[in-house]
Amino acid sequence: MKYKVKNKQKISKYCFVCGTDNKESLHTKFYELENGELMSVSTPTPTHQSYPDRVHGGVISSVLDEIIGRAIMIEEPDAWGVTVELNIKYKKPVPIDKPIKCIARTTRNTRLLFEGTGEIILEDGSIAATGHAKYYKMSLEKLAKETGADDTLMMDDLSQAPEEVEY
Repeated sequence: MKYKVKNKQKISKYCFVCGTDNKESLHTKFYELENGELMSVSTPTPTHQSYPDRVHGGVISSVLDEIIGRAIMIEEPDAWGVTVELNIKYKKPVPIDKPIKCIARTTRNTRLLFEGTGEIILEDGSIAATGHAKYYKMSLEKLAKETGADDTLMMDDLSQAPEEVEY
């Protein structure tokens, strides 16, 4: 199905998943969709492989952790998820050098914690991995104060967002 992109989420300079200035980064983009879900698009490179031509399971876990933890920002733009628990089920190998999409949503939201689920979707539409996670909710402002981060903690993604995406 096709969905309209409502918003493009901010990124960071040095993040492993979305960092603009991290040469090992997946350079992931995050799009908030009209159906209330969050989509990410990444293209893993040979740097991210385990067995030849396959993305390392830890990288897959990182992508799912990042997108599920960001899903709260659709409802609460100033909130950030600090991982409490992360469970991943690996179903199929994820190839390197091919775009992968990931979809996530918040499934439970309380004052201090939230939970969510997500899936890695391959080019053919099949699901390669699923995740369920629980996060402690922290404001970006508090996180920046605690870490001494400057404006590179979260900054605008200046790349062009698509008007709609399909999965």
